[in-house]
Amino acid sequence: MTPAAAVPPPQPPRNPLIVIPARLASTRLPGKPLADIAGEPMIVHVWRRSVEAGIGPVVVACAEAAIAEAVERAGGRAVLTEPDLPSGSDRIHEAVMRLDPERRHDAIVNVQGDLPTLDPALVRAALAPLAASPAAHPAVDIATIACEITDEAERHNPNVVKVAAPFVTGRPGDVARALYFSRATVPGRDGPHYHHIGLYAYRREALERFVALPPGRLEQREGLEQLRALEAGMRIDVALVDTVPLGVDTPADLDRARRMLGGATNVTARS
Repeated sequence: MTPAAAVPPPQPPRNPLIVIPARLASTRLPGKPLADIAGEPMIVHVWRRSVEAGIGPVVVACAEAAIAEAVERAGGRAVLTEPDLPSGSDRIHEAVMRLDPERRHDAIVNVQGDLPTLDPALVRAALAPLAASPAAHPAVDIATIACEITDEAERHNPNVVKVAAPFVTGRPGDVARALYFSRATVPGRDGPHYHHIGLYAYRREALERFVALPPGRLEQREGLEQLRALEAGMRIDVALVDTVPLGVDTPADLDRARRMLGGATNVTARS
């Protein structure tokens, strides 16, 4: 019998692309991508910080023309997608297929469109596990980031997603394989817990595989899309960072972002 040829390990990405999914139909804060912060729409702040990460081109994948127009006025690039896609992952996949049918980009970084105060270093950190030596972190399909929880209330807050991963040093830059994500406090007993931050870097093939999968049972139970990948046997590695970016989900979050970025606090989100 002829032995099967060895499959070479995946190589570090050579040409990453950052994609920011955005839509106006937010349940808790309608129109939030266009909410004014310090004189510019929120989506423009996120686009600028993604550009500052310096890892590759940045494009906004948007459901509505108004978002595309705001990004293009600021000098950015946007692509319109179908408005009723089920998730941000599906939106970035559609945008990538439209923008890059030649498959020049071998990794896709998904940056949430509601992180106007995002530190560009976090975008670079999200890509790092894919860019590591294949010998150190073999066959990583998806990379993401997490931060140690220091506020006791966050350990028990179901809105704070936790990741269970066997970090060795527990310091920023440490990378470990994600074993589970949950809204519950995991793992049990004493020890550190980690706040998962929803920035993802996908190998191109992994993104295509992921969006083709049916929703997983644990994904539906926890309401966490990343569990679909784990249920399907995909590998997610997590890099530790030392800060959690402000996600804008409510009017109070928007006011906080405006204070942080020097904008007025009495302007409401535009629809």
